[in-house]
Amino acid sequence: MAFGLYLHVPFCRHRCDYCAFATWTDRGHLEARYLDACERQIRADTVGRPPVTSVFVGGGTPTLVDPHRLVAVLGAVPLAEGAEVTIECNPDDLDAERARIYADGGVTRISIGVQSMDTAVLATLGREHDPANVRRAVEAAHAAGLDVNVDLVYGAAGETLDQWSATLDAAIALDPHHLSAYALTVEAGTPLAADPARHPDDDTQADEYQLATERLGAAGYQWYEISNWSKPGHECRHNLLYWTGGEYLAIGCAAHGHLGGRRYWNHRTPERYLKAIDGGTSPESGSEELDEDGRRIEHLQLAIRTRDGIAATDAPEGFVDRLEGLVEARDDRVVLTTEGRLLANEVAIRLE
Repeated sequence: MAFGLYLHVPFCRHRCDYCAFATWTDRGHLEARYLDACERQIRADTVGRPPVTSVFVGGGTPTLVDPHRLVAVLGAVPLAEGAEVTIECNPDDLDAERARIYADGGVTRISIGVQSMDTAVLATLGREHDPANVRRAVEAAHAAGLDVNVDLVYGAAGETLDQWSATLDAAIALDPHHLSAYALTVEAGTPLAADPARHPDDDTQADEYQLATERLGAAGYQWYEISNWSKPGHECRHNLLYWTGGEYLAIGCAAHGHLGGRRYWNHRTPERYLKAIDGGTSPESGSEELDEDGRRIEHLQLAIRTRDGIAATDAPEGFVDRLEGLVEARDDRVVLTTEGRLLANEVAIRLE
């Protein structure tokens, strides 16, 4: 049985202009207390649960915290045999020593936030890492025996197809096991949202996605979810848990979980999270429970984003004919075409 755990590390050195995640650049002094609290929550919330088959440590910037302490926290997770354990990494932070500490501590997979290999594009995104450090980080992860994902973002204002092509080529040359390519989105309250001149262009993003699809496919990477490609057998199991409606625990501030058809989330700020854990109360801030029909629709809307799509018997009558060119019948499944992947949200609405 697949069962996951998401651990949120909210500390950052610098907040990127497009980021709307629950991250803070001035809470480093809380690190020790926060990690202790996460460990206590893990020990309490995993009692009576199945062994954990996948862990994802996100943020924020998990590589900002003491790696020995972080793997000690992960040591509290009752892992299933062969579990996947992923940590998001800043390329400036990941060196041979840190990669070895992670690997020795049971981490199996690293997700490196590269976004672009072009300094001008990184500046537009408000990113501060040095592209020259990306190769060092990937080589360190490979040497430690870790699976490697490279995260890319396309659609930054002014980014040309040639720049995006060069980033794809550079990423492929690193020989990662997995690549993620996300369309830049404008989130309310971010510096990017306040600067319309830097908002992405839909047509440009469509061209960039098409290029990524062609280039990654030619390099031997298979798409398995709209924004994710991998070498055969290296799909991110934690990603798939999300897209197939699996269950997972939420550890840390602002973390989201899903148990028994109920989605829930923890207090957003580290201070409120710590107050709850230290006080012996639940850190949960809110929840949502869908009825049976709501769960059915959500399952279809998530599954249609994946390579396997949905069962033909679950599709509404006439669905393929009405959305010709966006979806196609394949054996007993209905899956997105490449064009459909560009308009996945529109397709998903038609499943209601």
